[in-house]
Amino acid sequence: MSKSDSTFSKSQLDLLKQFKKQITPPHASKVAVQPESKNAQVTAPEELDDADLFKTALGGVTKLDNGNIAKIERSDLRKKPDAKTLAKRAAAEGAFEINDAELSDTQAILNPVASQAALSYRIATLQHKVFEDLKAGNLRWFEAVDLHGCTVEEARSAVLQIIQMAKDENQNVIKIVHGKGPEAILKTYVNGWLRQHRDVLAFVSAPEKQGGTGAVLVLLKRAERNPKSNGNP
Repeated sequence: MSKSDSTFSKSQLDLLKQFKKQITPPHASKVAVQPESKNAQVTAPEELDDADLFKTALGGVTKLDNGNIAKIERSDLRKKPDAKTLAKRAAAEGAFEINDAELSDTQAILNPVASQAALSYRIATLQHKVFEDLKAGNLRWFEAVDLHGCTVEEARSAVLQIIQMAKDENQNVIKIVHGKGPEAILKTYVNGWLRQHRDVLAFVSAPEKQGGTGAVLVLLKRAERNPKSNGNP
């Protein structure tokens, strides 16, 4: 065998041996003497390189066309709902009310927050361990909404809509991306609205890898009964 044998697997080497037997003439191992001249040199048939033999054996093989192979895309990454779509849905379903009063903008106006400020809020009865898990990003959020490009009213409706969506699914953690522009307008309003909402137990600026001070993770009250459980506890 040639030095190139080491590059082939055992099955490929077996195939080469069988192929050699098929193409080598019965007299190939014998010495042939040319009768024309007494001084003729003794020669042996030229041996083919193993790599060439293997290529020859695969000469009729054609590469498969992969043009009709379906492209598989990852589906484990959750897509954030479109905030303007949520706002339109909220408007169509009517005003959201909290204790018979809509979310007020007064608290936000009176308490503006800085662009890079870290937001933090929790009710007094919330366990410290739960709040620390929320702050560290250890609690998996159900859904997220990005408020970039929204007006204040669109943002308000979207925030209320995503909270309602979580309640309907009996989920208690959501993510709201408010951004951190120079004036932090939406960030200021989100901070004020969430403090008023009766279903909000806590919220905190997200860890750096999850949006940092441009987003908040919100902890909500669990629904007493899952609406989708058809009355079962």
